[in-house]
Amino acid sequence: MATGTNIRTYFNGTWHDGDVPIMQAADHGSWLGTTVFDGARAVNGLTPDLDKHCARVNASAKALMITPTVKTDDMIAMVHEGLAAYPKDAAIYIRPMYWAIHGDPSAIVPGPDETGFAICLEEIPLAPPEATTTLGLTRFRRPVIEDAVVNAKAGCLYPNNARMLAEVRQRGFGNALVADAMGNVAETATANIFMVKDGVVFTPIANGTFLAGITRARHMENLRNDGTEVREAVLTFADFHDADEVFMSGNMSKVTPITAFEDTQYQVGPVTRRVREMYWDWAASTA
Repeated sequence: MATGTNIRTYFNGTWHDGDVPIMQAADHGSWLGTTVFDGARAVNGLTPDLDKHCARVNASAKALMITPTVKTDDMIAMVHEGLAAYPKDAAIYIRPMYWAIHGDPSAIVPGPDETGFAICLEEIPLAPPEATTTLGLTRFRRPVIEDAVVNAKAGCLYPNNARMLAEVRQRGFGNALVADAMGNVAETATANIFMVKDGVVFTPIANGTFLAGITRARHMENLRNDGTEVREAVLTFADFHDADEVFMSGNMSKVTPITAFEDTQYQVGPVTRRVREMYWDWAASTA
């Protein structure tokens, strides 16, 4: 199912208009889930941190024992070629993808000799600045490296995220605040998480149970350059109940203010607004 509109697909060496079929029924990725992807954004002609997203999909492929076949610089060039067909002011979701095609004699371990690759571009508007969401508790947790490939942006991880979302949405919340294996806060079901207390910005320490995102790192750098103290720390759900502001960080929307966590209410505060402002100021400065 397509999420956006005006789709373009890079596959087999060229760009195609539309949502092109790219996998076969017997591909390793089709029936054993060996797929990885990454997500970047193009907004008003800007492609912030595109190089980091393209590099990360190659790292994710290696984590899933898939052989990456496209160099980062070449992938960036392919993306820009595909974006040339859109209006400059279009908001585009950029998704490079790899999947395994063959397996070893056991069929389980991906074979190294052939790898599927595609890039999907979809027009998906940015959420408006006034958009917010709420967080609820879920019984599902983030896995650890011994259980799952948490060091990759892998499709096989997302059914667990879907369970989290479905559970909290049944109770009227927009997203889930998720624990790691130790019971401390890791992230939400779809994005990294920040909280603000007495002017200091906190985010869960990257402990290997979740991807410490590219946009997360960009916010941390921007905040520190602006003179705001940022701490990576072990954070509990009680810490979030005690917070002054809470916001999510992810590629799709960059900054999403949180207005409630269970029965705790928050205002959209000055730090959250400043984080969004600084992100787009930084992105424009790289053009």
